[in-house]
Amino acid sequence: MPIAFLVAAGFAAISTPLVSRLALAFGVIDRPSDRKVNKRANIPLLGGVAVAMGLFAGLSAVLFLHPSAEDVAPRIEGLLAGGLLILALGIVDDCWGLGAWPKLIVQIAAAAIAFQMGYRIDHVSNPVTHYVIEFPVWLSWLVTTGWIVIVTNSVNLIDGLDGLCTGVAAIIATTLTIIAWQGGHVPGIALGVVLLGALLGFLPYNFPPARMFLGDTGALFIGYSLSILALEGYGRVTVLTFLVPLLALAVPLLDTGLSIVRRIRHRSHIMQADKMHLHHRLLNEHSGSQRQAVLSIYFLTACFCLIAVSFTRLEGYAVVVFLAVILLLTFRIIRNLGILGSEAPEDDPGPTADAAENSR
Repeated sequence: MPIAFLVAAGFAAISTPLVSRLALAFGVIDRPSDRKVNKRANIPLLGGVAVAMGLFAGLSAVLFLHPSAEDVAPRIEGLLAGGLLILALGIVDDCWGLGAWPKLIVQIAAAAIAFQMGYRIDHVSNPVTHYVIEFPVWLSWLVTTGWIVIVTNSVNLIDGLDGLCTGVAAIIATTLTIIAWQGGHVPGIALGVVLLGALLGFLPYNFPPARMFLGDTGALFIGYSLSILALEGYGRVTVLTFLVPLLALAVPLLDTGLSIVRRIRHRSHIMQADKMHLHHRLLNEHSGSQRQAVLSIYFLTACFCLIAVSFTRLEGYAVVVFLAVILLLTFRIIRNLGILGSEAPEDDPGPTADAAENSR
């Protein structure tokens, strides 16, 4: 696995300048506006292509170095099938722009591919009695598809500052890899290690001030990969089967959930952009310093991920008690940051502007 990690990181690092030149040559660049945090011109998009190339190179190394690991190849094939579809979607969106519905349809198709290849949420368990409730196939399909689509879009929506999505995803990938390792699940370990390598290989180009943005290509692909990685460790080490991956992905999921609640409260379109996301609030708190805001969200993500790992060892009523404490602390943080906000959103740029804003 260390060699696969190095291959993924090296390939992502080497391919990033090449992809950057390609994006500049074809004019696939971020275009600053009053609505966006970025005010610098000619920052290339398509950074996700470099991350994907690193991931694919790392997975190839895994298959080459561990040919006897028979259970790894089918899982990798499942990721590649849906991942390539998401990657193509992101490239088209960065080059020409797409509406919300075409993107949602493709994401559902990619999620359906993953379900067909064996990535499924098919049960939940009671943390006190350990009673397991099995899902019928149709419900398993709905829950699994919903999970993949929600995580994919949540990671895309948090991609609003230089290096934010890449770094947060690296922290989450590390956590999910540890959880897979605790369960002795080799495909999950392989995917997690390689994804982490690809993200760290790209991060130096994306950390503030960024020389290249992920674009929707990268944010969607990373979100899809994380949703699959979470399913790899699903139910193998947790008591309340899906609580741990939910905690690991708490920051992007919370930001998305709170955005929906906030817009419903203000009777705005659910996809309408505003400047009240978590990263906007922290940017104001740090007097406009992207680096400080990004590091603050890294720290918050790491805290949730440490809690997620600790939850894999809890049993019985301790799960309920600690979960209640975490919910109270999270509510306190949200309230202090004013993320829900009683004031009306600042911007009114159109119903699909939120996704368009996030292209770091």
